[in-house]
Amino acid sequence: MKIFKAILILVSVFTACKSVENSNHVEVSSLTCEMVKNPLAVNSETPRLSWQLASKGINVLQKAYQIIVSTSEEKLENNVGDVWDSGKVISNQSQLIPYSGAALKRETKYFWKVKVWNQDNIASKASAPAFFRLAPETSSLNPTWIGAITKANSHLPEGRHYHTATFKRAKKDSIINASDSLSRRSIMLRKPFSVSKKIKDAVVYISGLGHYELSLNGTKIGNSEFAPLWTDYDKSVNYNVYELDENQFQNGENVLGVVLGNGMYNMLAKRYSKFFVSFGPPTLFLKLKLTFEDGSEDIINSDVSWKYSKSPITFNSLFGGEDYDANLEQKGWNASGFDDTPWGGVVLQEAPKGSLKAQQAPPVSIQKKYKVKDVKEPIDGTYVFNMGQNLSGFPTIKVKGSKGQKVTLWVGEGLKEDGTISQGRSGKPYYFQYTLKGDGVEEWQPKFSYYGYQYIQVDSVNYKDEKNSKRPTLLDITSNFIYNDAGEAGTFECSNDIFNKAHELINNAIKSNFQAVLTDCPHREKLGWLEEAHLNGPGLIYNYNLETYIPSIMKNIEDAQRDNGMIPTIAPEYVVFGGDFTDSPEWGVTGVILPWMYYEYYGDDSLIRDYYSVMKRYIDYLTSKSENYILSYGLGDWYDYGEHAAGYSKNSPIALSATSHYYYAAHLFAKAAKHLNKTEDIATYETLASDIKTAFNTEFFNEETKQYGTGSQFSNAVPVFMNIVESPYKEAVMNNLLEDIKARGYRLTTGDVGNRYLFQALARNDENEVMYKMNNHYDTPGYGFQIQFGLTTLTEQWDPRKGNSWNHFMMGQIEEWFYRSLAGIVPDEANPGFKHFFIKPELVGDLSFVKASYKSVYGKIVSEWEKKDGQLILNIEIPPNTSASVIIPVSNVAHMKVNGESFTELNLVEDKSGFTLGSGIYKIECSL
Repeated sequence: MKIFKAILILVSVFTACKSVENSNHVEVSSLTCEMVKNPLAVNSETPRLSWQLASKGINVLQKAYQIIVSTSEEKLENNVGDVWDSGKVISNQSQLIPYSGAALKRETKYFWKVKVWNQDNIASKASAPAFFRLAPETSSLNPTWIGAITKANSHLPEGRHYHTATFKRAKKDSIINASDSLSRRSIMLRKPFSVSKKIKDAVVYISGLGHYELSLNGTKIGNSEFAPLWTDYDKSVNYNVYELDENQFQNGENVLGVVLGNGMYNMLAKRYSKFFVSFGPPTLFLKLKLTFEDGSEDIINSDVSWKYSKSPITFNSLFGGEDYDANLEQKGWNASGFDDTPWGGVVLQEAPKGSLKAQQAPPVSIQKKYKVKDVKEPIDGTYVFNMGQNLSGFPTIKVKGSKGQKVTLWVGEGLKEDGTISQGRSGKPYYFQYTLKGDGVEEWQPKFSYYGYQYIQVDSVNYKDEKNSKRPTLLDITSNFIYNDAGEAGTFECSNDIFNKAHELINNAIKSNFQAVLTDCPHREKLGWLEEAHLNGPGLIYNYNLETYIPSIMKNIEDAQRDNGMIPTIAPEYVVFGGDFTDSPEWGVTGVILPWMYYEYYGDDSLIRDYYSVMKRYIDYLTSKSENYILSYGLGDWYDYGEHAAGYSKNSPIALSATSHYYYAAHLFAKAAKHLNKTEDIATYETLASDIKTAFNTEFFNEETKQYGTGSQFSNAVPVFMNIVESPYKEAVMNNLLEDIKARGYRLTTGDVGNRYLFQALARNDENEVMYKMNNHYDTPGYGFQIQFGLTTLTEQWDPRKGNSWNHFMMGQIEEWFYRSLAGIVPDEANPGFKHFFIKPELVGDLSFVKASYKSVYGKIVSEWEKKDGQLILNIEIPPNTSASVIIPVSNVAHMKVNGESFTELNLVEDKSGFTLGSGIYKIECSL
């Protein structure tokens, strides 16, 4: 983006308008603590408090605030801040205000509210009450891990070198354990306890590894699937926290029930599996703390008083599927009055090596359900159901039949020529199997396995009608779409059908891979390949609330970092692939880039502070691998486009890719040192970045041709985006980039790594028309081809016929262009977190309208524009306590109106009219 040469002035004309009367009324809403609404496990003893303002007025600003924190709702209602009363604080800050009251106690719930004064010193009403609860010290949890078998007796394999490429060379017998052994088997655990007093507060802390389902008196607690979120269990172990209502308990006997599954903690080498690793057999930690009205307490821990039994889940693997035998059900096992005499006593297990910590990122849950769109019977008794949407998840079935009959469900993204399920691209064999108990209509869905699929094949059944008594009858089937519960932050729509459908394809792929980690695909690998996080970072942030999710990525990166500083390509690193597939700079730099993206979009520099040493150690590692400041290894522009087979970069030098990312990381780290005033590092790493830049230009730039590397799109786009190219040559390099694009009929040749740099090199250098032409077609490479192919998620390759996964979001970098360029919602680096931002839409191609919104930490930002009857109509919304510089995307604006009134307070900015507005809802009209 070019530097704005004009100084934009705040327009105050609207303060004289009739709408000013509304500006006196402001409400306080959306209270968060550590960016979470009513969190149950805050780790910090000085948590940061935030809120948003709501007002229909114009130019609404916060002049002051008052925070009251109390130990009870009653005290808070009476304005008794027995923990903290900030008093009236003159400040416009409404985000991330550190708690500054009396020392907070662990495992304690606090209630708080806020009122503010606006720019006219008029006070708001107090906000609705909010609360936060501090997480306990790990030592106070007294974590005791229990299960059916000790790790020593399980004889499970250890190490992370077992994967499909090396399996034949591995000691097979030491890896595969029978699925019904206690080493791998899903188990049920129960604990009866009595309650005889009125409960005031009840909190349960639980971690069941790999995954668990918790119930109290037969009712499931929480709505999460696959809890807790995955980690490197040798470094960190998540636990979850639930508040229980007194009505969930009963006088007398109550029962806690837990079902355990394997998850990533204990991977089987049966059916399909990408890798084989185990941290131990299924294991449980639990603490239930009851506080009674009389002030007394009771604590139920996981200990040897619990009992266990094998669950009806006879097989469960994240990679292979799940089997359930309803004949093994024990009715009422997790409720009072059940006879558990035959059950076995649990054993104390070795605790996982990782540190126990409260999970901060949102859980995974069932977000959408899909009914059957179409059904075919390619083979007698075999039905194939098209569920209409490729997704990550599992089915729910209703079935009727005889005891012992089996229903087998094969799931997949595509079909073979004969109309049956194909799993060749996505990992096979994978299936779910249900064994009937023969008791009327039976309903079932898996608990501990999911897959990426659109089609479900069910063998040897009747469908709807009982045609053959030897077969069970499938009465109903539903697809459950699971993804992270973070919530959606943005909306985008425009007049271009390709862009709208591309947006939908990309986001369905993102959601499918928006699990415990950002996976590459929801079936074959399910691994957290890191490059997707930073290359798609802005698009992800525009679309989803990642305030607490991105920190979990950084924690996984910290856990995965090697002693020598290397950040591997995947985190958690469950398997070591070796070579470039373990160590590639374009992937490792995520640990340096992501904290800066987080700061830019959320205004929170905590990741820069918390992971400064991670960043520094990685830069030093890259330096140790360089020769004269050049790096010559890695995957390069992975999956770049051309006639060649997809994989390693073919169009562009790998050394150019690696070294450019080495420079970019060093540059950002020097910036971090300056931001944190680390005086001892500033000069060192600024010099390092400068030396890398000089070496890069010496090695890869041809002054005669004004080309970098091979002259490929990637070779020229990366130095432009990263500001490596020297100013006198930038225009010539851009011209060479444009000539290559035009010579190829406005088609790209970049890959997973290069797409973002190409797209943004064009967008930020006023070449949005080229971006439009490059993406507005139905050919490959392009999003249009995938739409025309009939897909519902973005695929791994531009031509889905050549690739493996049909559910990959790594090529979805155009999302940043949709929001930042077409809608023009642009963050301001000088005012992180959208305290101030730009509305700078681009009118390109034959677009007639664009509508977009983004929920920033300050509130909802809206940018909509439409061409109509020779007029440009721009509708924008700026949240209270913020401002935006609006750049009208036409020259020589005449007769402009804002909210129906003539407006002339303009500044010329890059041949376009620009001005800054305070908060409010505006309709801007001008001639095209």
